Amino acid sequence: MLWTRPLVMLRLLALLLTSELVRSGFFVSALPVTGPDLGLGTAVIGGMVGVHYLADALAKGPVGLVTERWGLGRVLTLASVLGLAAVLGARLSPSPVWGVLGCALWGVTYAALWPGVMSTSQALARPGRTARALAVSSLSVAPAILGGVLGVGPLMLAHPAAAWALLVGAQGAALLLALSLLRLHLPHLPGAALSGGMWQGWARVAVLLPAAFAQTLAPGLLVTLFYPLLARLGLGLGDLIGPGLLALATFGLGLWGAGRLADLAHPRRALTPGLLLLALTFALAALPGLEGRLWLLAPLLGLGYGAFVTGWNGLVGRVLPAGHRAAAWGTVMAVEALGYAAGPLLGGAAWASFGAAGVFALGAAVFLLTEAYYLWPGRAVTRALPNPE
Repeated sequence: MLWTRPLVMLRLLALLLTSELVRSGFFVSALPVTGPDLGLGTAVIGGMVGVHYLADALAKGPVGLVTERWGLGRVLTLASVLGLAAVLGARLSPSPVWGVLGCALWGVTYAALWPGVMSTSQALARPGRTARALAVSSLSVAPAILGGVLGVGPLMLAHPAAAWALLVGAQGAALLLALSLLRLHLPHLPGAALSGGMWQGWARVAVLLPAAFAQTLAPGLLVTLFYPLLARLGLGLGDLIGPGLLALATFGLGLWGAGRLADLAHPRRALTPGLLLLALTFALAALPGLEGRLWLLAPLLGLGYGAFVTGWNGLVGRVLPAGHRAAAWGTVMAVEALGYAAGPLLGGAAWASFGAAGVFALGAAVFLLTEAYYLWPGRAVTRALPNPE
């Protein structure tokens, strides 16, 4: 087990999964599919989705400070209550004004969830397993998000009442999980204080922010271009099953192997090779004949992303100011969200001007610039960080 208090961490991860299932299912599937039938126009639906995610991104840092003082369990319980109110309100009494306001308030309190999960995972990680614990925590939510997007949508089209019952039931389960963690406060992280005081600790966090923006910008380039790219290459989803499984298998190998390296040596030992592999993957994808190189690109992508995820999470975990971990995690995640939001804009512009090759070439350049950043200005900061106990 990766954590010293597995029952607490597993409940927290279960809360994260149920919350993300509801959020993705509600905003990506339920509102677009049934919103017009409920009297909510396209502009209102866009406003509900937009204000929620914007509030979530901007509030992560400030709400992190609130959780450190008020208690993580209380904030997560409030977020679960507001989430249940937003889902039930949209289903039973849809209102443009209250819908937008409710989704915004839900987003503000929801901002405590991800930083709280990562902070607790770091604090409860067993000695020598911090990078792996953080990587598992950040990736565990993927099935829930996919379920919300790919599962709730078809169910909403075929059986709307059952889909809404699923969302309400899952959010009710999230509330019960949050109530079971009501007294949870962010655990103390022994030996994590950085020399030089709080302001130097925040200065070190600031050094990582440009890289946080860049490395989420690169995958964000492909967010809106996935299906157009498949159409241009003459591929279907079935053609991706084999390479996808290979990428998943090599990702698991990279995650565990690079995680051990990050924990035993230094996160940068996993991070920099991971970035180079990702840059190589994007560069090869930019060359003509991409459809014939899927089986080559799949293991490169899996290994590179596995190494990158463990290295990045381990590095951020070392830099955080010991007394303000949730706020620091929130700040880094807010910048990551901005990078992910800018990616589709730049990806669309590159696609319009240079086609698919331009999008992948831009992604490779972003990863290489991020690599250069870690090897030069970022290296001066991260080199001074202590090795794990």
